[in-house]
Amino acid sequence: MNRFFISFLYKTGGLFTREMNGVLNMALILTVDDSASMRQMVAFTLKGAGYDVVEAEDGQKALAASKTKKFDLVITDVNMPVMDGITFIRHLRAEANYKFTPILMLTTESSADKKSEGKSAGATGWIVKPFNPDQLLAVVKKVIG
Repeated sequence: MNRFFISFLYKTGGLFTREMNGVLNMALILTVDDSASMRQMVAFTLKGAGYDVVEAEDGQKALAASKTKKFDLVITDVNMPVMDGITFIRHLRAEANYKFTPILMLTTESSADKKSEGKSAGATGWIVKPFNPDQLLAVVKKVIG
């Protein structure tokens, strides 16, 4: 990896989290939301900061993705068809590879009851939509790094 690329990643806030075959890789983040435009905004923000991003449109698809790759962070909505975010978190936390992986809820839900339910399921943090890109990046950096 050349010095310019490392300098660019440092300046944009991207974080190295894994080393495979002697090569440093960026954090791999799974974003889960049934809204295509929201997934695109989150992915755009994260990719712009140098993170690798995989998108899923519901908890069931996200759970399937989690079995094919090891994610460093998961960001999920609460209200989704097929499998909601809280059910998804419960299933994900049952997997040995994801017992300690940070999971952020990014949702329009802001009630104390819903936050408590998310925390009980295993959510690490909660961000209310609409999100501020700088705030999202600050929280991501804090939890993975």
